[in-house]
Order: sequence, then C-alpha cells, then structure tokens
Amino acid sequence: MSETDGIVLTDELVKSMAPDRPDCGYKGTFGTCLITAGSEYMPGAAVLACGAALRSGCGLVRVHSDSRTLDAISANHPCALQSLRDGMPSGVLRTAARLLEKADSVLIGPGIPSDDLNILPLLGLYIREAKRLVIDAGALSAAAHDKEHILPLLRHRETPAVLTPHMGEFARISAGVEGIDPNDPSPVAAMKLAKKLKSVIVLKNSKTVIAVPGGRTYINDTENSGMAKGGSGDVLAGLLAGLLAQGIQPEEAACAAVKIHSGAGMLASAKYGTRAMLPSDLGEFLPEAFKKAGWN
Repeated sequence: MSETDGIVLTDELVKSMAPDRPDCGYKGTFGTCLITAGSEYMPGAAVLACGAALRSGCGLVRVHSDSRTLDAISANHPCALQSLRDGMPSGVLRTAARLLEKADSVLIGPGIPSDDLNILPLLGLYIREAKRLVIDAGALSAAAHDKEHILPLLRHRETPAVLTPHMGEFARISAGVEGIDPNDPSPVAAMKLAKKLKSVIVLKNSKTVIAVPGGRTYINDTENSGMAKGGSGDVLAGLLAGLLAQGIQPEEAACAAVKIHSGAGMLASAKYGTRAMLPSDLGEFLPEAFKKAGWN
C-alpha cells in the first residue's frame, strides 16, 4: 500500500475489531473512562462526550469538571460519576492523579478553553500516566501552544495517544514539525504526523482519515454534511474514549469509533435530514449503529 492509499473502513472490518463482551462480566470487566471536559460556558461538550462514552459499553464513566458542567451531567446522564475540577493546578492535579488510579482510559479537551489554567498541567499528567488517552479540542490547541514540552512526552508513551484534530487544529499542532506542511491536511500529512508523534491521528474532515505510527491509514469515505456542526467531534471523542476503556488497542478503537459515529450520523440524517439533525441526536442512533457494525 502506498502512502497515498488508505484502507476503507467497512462494517465487516469494524466487526472484526469488536471486544469480547462476556455475559458474566460486571462493570469492572468493561473498564472505567475518565472524561476531563466542559467549562462554565461550554458544559454541553462534556454532556455530549459523556453520553457517547456511556453508550460505548464501558462499565463506568466519570466526568471531571466544573460545578456548572456537573449540574448539566446530573440532569442529562445520571449514570455518570462526577468529580469536581476546581481550584489551583496543584489541587486539581492531586485529584486527577487519584482518579487516574482507577481509569482505564482518559479523554481531555472537549469544552475546555485552551488558556484554561489547568489544562496544560493536566495534559502533561495524562500523557505521562494515563493507560489509554484521547486528546481533543481545547487540549489540542493547548498542546500547540507548548509543543516543546508536550510533543516529546507524546513520543515517549508506551501506548500511543489518540489525537482527534479537525483541519484547523491539525494545522496548529503540525506547524513547525519538520517535514510537515501545516496547510496540507491530507492522508500523507496525517501519516507523517502520526509517525513523528508516535500517536494515532484522527484527522476529521468530510472523509475522516485515521493514521497510525506504523504507517497504515484508514479512510471513512461516507460523507454527511449533517455532521458538520459543533458538537459532533465531542460525541466522537467520548465514544472513542469509551471503547479504549474496554481494552481495545488505539488503532482499532479509532477505526471503530469513526465508523460507528459515522453510521449514527447517517441514521440521524435519514430521520431528521442533514440540515436539521443535531450532534445531540447521535446518541439516539448509536445502538443501531453498533448493531449495523456487528457489535452486540
């Protein structure tokens, strides 16, 4: 396969990536997902990510956020656990380190401004210590502002992190990285960044590309303009983190999350239309999208 080719994501391929789900399992069997997301003026991002993680099949989802966001989580997702993210970085880091002890995966970024006082210290902690990690939205922008510190940490992770940039975030994170043109958000550029950072890159576009450090690329060739709305990426990030919590490897989890997320979008557009469908509609169709992909 040349660098300009990609493996097309199909339901058959994604079916082969499904984790075992024994009937005798309990909540501890299926992992705990820790979501650090949301802020006073963007609580909805955490709500969307949390809902998708809960639908993913993981055993527990915990949201680490500010009080306003946690109120929104209580109202929308009573199944989720909550931890307050408040105060100076030293205290927030102590809480996060304690939560990490029981977390099988971590998502950081949706709904958090890139200049938030705590985001860079938390991101550094998670890159060093999280078993499996998704970096999205505000955390990507924060990383782009502190590349000298953050990018080397990514390269030294034992398990690759998953970065989920849209084209603008890709340009910011890749600017100044040797050998990559930040104005070329193509599969080739995504592969180069995956190799440079030793991370999985999910480059979100009308045809989303997944690039992995080993050199493979996957393409989701289903286009749906109804997904081109703020909040769709939060759903994808939460779904991906929930799959990682169940022990799926980052490459397979990224592929499965992208395909199932896309499938839910197609079902939503069939019911509501591409113009009127909302990212908050996607959770309604995740169960059917899982079934279509052959996951029980």
